Amino acid sequence: MRVAVSATGSDLNTTVDRRFGRCPWFLFVDAESLQYDAIENKNADDASGAGTACAQLVLEKDVNAVITGQIGPNAFEVLKQGGVKIFLAPDGMVVREALTRHQNGELRQMEMKVF
Repeated sequence: MRVAVSATGSDLNTTVDRRFGRCPWFLFVDAESLQYDAIENKNADDASGAGTACAQLVLEKDVNAVITGQIGPNAFEVLKQGGVKIFLAPDGMVVREALTRHQNGELRQMEMKVF
């Protein structure tokens, strides 16, 4: 399984960034081997549409899940349509721990309710 994590830095020992579209880095991680690619978020400072652009990047990287602190409705919908599940990590959690908790089924999956 391949997981994208919004991160404050470029390695597994940094924290999960609470912002999806505005995070400084994305880590694309093989959940079994923990091998990863770190990609700087070029959309972080966009005036608008950062979340949607990041969601498109995630879809291009062929991931199954995203771990982040929060995500906006437009990015959520793009990822949902692409079959990507979104999991929420508590503030301050280290990426490595978030990946372990995801593997153990301990992270809450985000769902949007339509009324």
